[in-house]
Amino acid sequence: MQNKKKLAAALAVVFAVNIIIIMLFQSMPAFAASYRKGSSGSVVSQMQKKLKDWGYYSGAVDGSFGAKTEEAVKFFQRKNKLTVDGVAGKATLAALGINDSSAPSSQSNELNLLARLISAEARGEPYRGQVAVGAVVLNRVKHPSFPNSMSGVIYQSGAFSCLADGQFNQPIADSAYKAAREALAGSDPSGGSIYYFNPATATSKWIWSRPLMLSIGKHRFCK
Repeated sequence: MQNKKKLAAALAVVFAVNIIIIMLFQSMPAFAASYRKGSSGSVVSQMQKKLKDWGYYSGAVDGSFGAKTEEAVKFFQRKNKLTVDGVAGKATLAALGINDSSAPSSQSNELNLLARLISAEARGEPYRGQVAVGAVVLNRVKHPSFPNSMSGVIYQSGAFSCLADGQFNQPIADSAYKAAREALAGSDPSGGSIYYFNPATATSKWIWSRPLMLSIGKHRFCK
């Protein structure tokens, strides 16, 4: 009888310990995959191809994360105001437009990225003007003179001043998410424009030579 009581007590302790372990694992945050020197595979190949297409990398697209790839990742991170550690984690993968299985979906990445750009470039502008800014980004993706991905267009060197002045990293306005969804759904108040600028702050003489389509708020939209 005494042995049965001891066995029952021991089983109860084991059961309780197992429950605690399960609860601890469930409460732990999920970690997104990251790629660093020594990593290999298809995601590394995607990274290398994008970095090479955008002028950050000159090595082979071989799926092997070596020293050259690490330097290219650091170069990309430095130019785009990301943490410069040579590790392609969640933020860097999203900036590259790469959908890893542990990262948010590609559609979610695009919405967040476009909303962030709209918020940074057109915060305080009329809602129609915010949608128009999003449409310009999407028009560039389709245009042969620009990169063929949203992340490529947005992170193209010198394309948007908000990446240089810190506005891109500010909290995203709620209206920017709504405007991004509308632009992604096909709305284009810009009339097919691929450029826009604020005449009160523009420093480029070249931008004034572009054919004007229309003005919305403080922005002039042009081709």
